[in-house]
Amino acid sequence: MTEQVTKGIKISVETAFEGTFYKNECIHYAFSYEISIENLSEDTTQLLARKWTIMDSLNDNETITGEGVVGETPIIQPGRFHSYKSGCVLRSPNGAMKGFYLMKNHSTSSQFKVTIPAFKLNAAFAQN
Repeated sequence: MTEQVTKGIKISVETAFEGTFYKNECIHYAFSYEISIENLSEDTTQLLARKWTIMDSLNDNETITGEGVVGETPIIQPGRFHSYKSGCVLRSPNGAMKGFYLMKNHSTSSQFKVTIPAFKLNAAFAQN
């Protein structure tokens, strides 16, 4: 598990290799990840947006931005958490993801970034 705390928001990530499939005569590697966003601060926060950088071992990088996560912009009370599952597809058996969430502090109406720590995506059969 990968974890990091930024400005009182703890991000925890667990990953899994889901398998392979062929598309356009090319093998692809599917991964899932589960993220928990825990509010360790004293203020209610809301996740507004995200930005991801997805990298694979072939040096292919993809940037994804968007509102919320999996169609939600969760409000997280102090001491509570929000978890969700998602996934990505790579053209190689190894890669990584990193990024940030844009959050809003409901007490001050200020916005701030929370780092999503870099985490590895590895197919077990391809590890050294």
